[in-house]
Amino acid sequence: MTDTRPTDTAATTTGTPAHRTASTSRATKETSIEVTLDIDGTGSTAVTTGLPFFDHMVSQLGKHGGFDLTVAARGDLEVDAHHTVEDVGITLGEVLAEALGDKAGIRRFGSINLPLDEALVEVALDLSGRPFLTYDVDFAPDVIALGTPPFDPQLAEEFWRAFATAAGITLHIRLRTGKNAHHIIEASFKGVARALRDAVRQEGGGIPSTKGTL
Repeated sequence: MTDTRPTDTAATTTGTPAHRTASTSRATKETSIEVTLDIDGTGSTAVTTGLPFFDHMVSQLGKHGGFDLTVAARGDLEVDAHHTVEDVGITLGEVLAEALGDKAGIRRFGSINLPLDEALVEVALDLSGRPFLTYDVDFAPDVIALGTPPFDPQLAEEFWRAFATAAGITLHIRLRTGKNAHHIIEASFKGVARALRDAVRQEGGGIPSTKGTL
């Protein structure tokens, strides 16, 4: 029997507590993805997934998170964008977890209400090591896909679930108000980026948990 399970190369981590970086690659029969991340970067991004709208959204994580981020993904977009979107989420989550290491000295928690025109999205997260997603964002049944090739707005939830699970993050995303799908999704990505920027900030001291580990 042919083994069709995903194969992941071991992520590599380098640097000092003030310079947290990681890189990894993931290859399956559906996608091939390479990601590098510098948590203590300048917001420089280079994202190519074959889905221009998704590229724009993932770039928000680097820009507004203050991370240096590169993502190069190839997937079976002729079948569906789902595989590419989900696998990018998995790989990004894995890299973030590697770059954070034992999480000593981090703030751990982050939250924000982020507006984008008529849209307002609430984000709260905990770098807890316990993956959990609450995604309370509803789109109209006839919402139009974004970009070419098309990105179905419903796929944003699949991305966040994959990302939170792989990174070990408790993540809550709630739509407070909004009508435009582009604005809603972009506010979500910017909100998570800003909350992450706060949560990964190093304040000194040990691991922020009475358990002694995260």
